[in-house]
Amino acid sequence: MRLPDGTTVEEHDLVNEGDVLVGGQSTVEFGVRGRNVVAGERARFGGDIEAEADVRLDMWSDVEGNVLAGGDAYLGERAHISGRLVVGGDLDIGDDVDIEEGFEANGWIVIRNPMPTVVFFMAYLAQLLRLGEEAEAQELIDELSSDADAPPITIPRGAHVSDDAWRASTPAEIGAECRLHGNVRATEIEVGADSNLFGSLRAQDDIVVGVDTKVHGDVTTRGGDVYVREGALILGDVSGENVIVHPDADIDGGIRARGEMTLDREPRRDPE
Repeated sequence: MRLPDGTTVEEHDLVNEGDVLVGGQSTVEFGVRGRNVVAGERARFGGDIEAEADVRLDMWSDVEGNVLAGGDAYLGERAHISGRLVVGGDLDIGDDVDIEEGFEANGWIVIRNPMPTVVFFMAYLAQLLRLGEEAEAQELIDELSSDADAPPITIPRGAHVSDDAWRASTPAEIGAECRLHGNVRATEIEVGADSNLFGSLRAQDDIVVGVDTKVHGDVTTRGGDVYVREGALILGDVSGENVIVHPDADIDGGIRARGEMTLDREPRRDPE
């Protein structure tokens, strides 16, 4: 799970200037707002989707709200939208799609079964290469893999995101100047500077709390270390194998280290 710098939850919407990428069988109990919104099969959203550009929802996706796309929209078969669909460009729609309050599109409307997102990109790339369009193929690869000015929110397959908890069976990377509600559960967690997290952090491996970041809850790891950087404030207990704390950090609760508790002016994870 990756939440880039400046990610916030505003009025029950997950907001990012870049794209929002949601893996299959994930549940996001928020609405989402971003540039492009792409979701895998059986993804579920608990609010509206608003995209400046395109929206692509794979088969069996479910949206408890409206879907607004400034560009094109692609809906796989048996997708469900409880509200209204408004598309600024073209609409590519599969069989048995249910849009309860109707839809409108300013461009072409094609009724068929759009292929799954990953298959679509791979097929498009293969076709470019067959046609000898190596430059366009490389441009597509660069666009998909580049570090853009506004990197995407990435929710991995099978994750669950809500006001209560952010759960993923992968590492969680939370950027700088983020504001989130809910307990974070992941294999390991790293939080950037100046973020404000209204919940606890729990991981199997290492946890890093960034400079001047505030955590309104406990910070606990089962088998890793906890690193608390300069100016960080933890309003709860800290527990880990080893706990490494900057002298200018503040921990309101207790500290439990199964190994060592260390004061370090540059607390960071050791090089691998």
